[in-house]
Amino acid sequence: MTYFEGPFQALAHRGFAHSSAGTEGLENSLAAFGAAVDLGYRYVETDAHGTADGVAVALHDESLDRTTDGTGLVAELPWSDVSEARIGGVEPVPLLEDVLGGWPSLRVNVDVKHDSGVGPVARAIEKTSAWDRVCVTSFDAGRRRATLAKLSHPVAVSAGRSEIRAFLTGVRLHTRPLVRRSLRDVDALQVPVREKSVTVVDAATIQAAHSLDKKVHVWTINDRAEMVRLIDLGVDGLVTDRADVLKDLLVERGLWD
Repeated sequence: MTYFEGPFQALAHRGFAHSSAGTEGLENSLAAFGAAVDLGYRYVETDAHGTADGVAVALHDESLDRTTDGTGLVAELPWSDVSEARIGGVEPVPLLEDVLGGWPSLRVNVDVKHDSGVGPVARAIEKTSAWDRVCVTSFDAGRRRATLAKLSHPVAVSAGRSEIRAFLTGVRLHTRPLVRRSLRDVDALQVPVREKSVTVVDAATIQAAHSLDKKVHVWTINDRAEMVRLIDLGVDGLVTDRADVLKDLLVERGLWD
């Protein structure tokens, strides 16, 4: 198995947390990931932090406050405390190893959100032997590299912010060596359409990435018209909260497999 398969990669953002699936407000829960799988998704996106005692959990924020009925910084709490928190008041915060191990063929994009997650994320991947079906990423390329250094097998990799900035500079200045160097350690660019006032995804950046055999995934796209525009532009994948809308579109376009 290789991580990138098929003509298009559709990634359910933090699972599928939407009222149509009965999972509204349950992002990054096993229920949300299960809803994405039930819809036919082969790729999900999640985030990871490490607890004070070195356990990797699937959670976006540094703290429990926004998405759960608990409080406090994950990195300062033991797993015994984090495990008592409930996402949306009902769903437990999942172990990353449960996300990786719960669906043996599911591909999981793991964003290492905090330094606390480096060792725990690597251990979760090792414990579940999930090397060929994870893509490890982080805004901080150093954090991503530190995670990769703890793995016994290679995994798919997405670029960090410093690499993306260098790539964009190379594309805009038509400096091929810089473009090549910026992406030498990664397999994909997972980026927003724009970062503040800077356009990240356009015909030139897609062509430059594809010339180096790198994938371009765009987040987080929930509007159907924008999905159509980006697919027509040539992106390789979309990250979305509206897994239902994206699936319907991909079925219509013959890109769902």
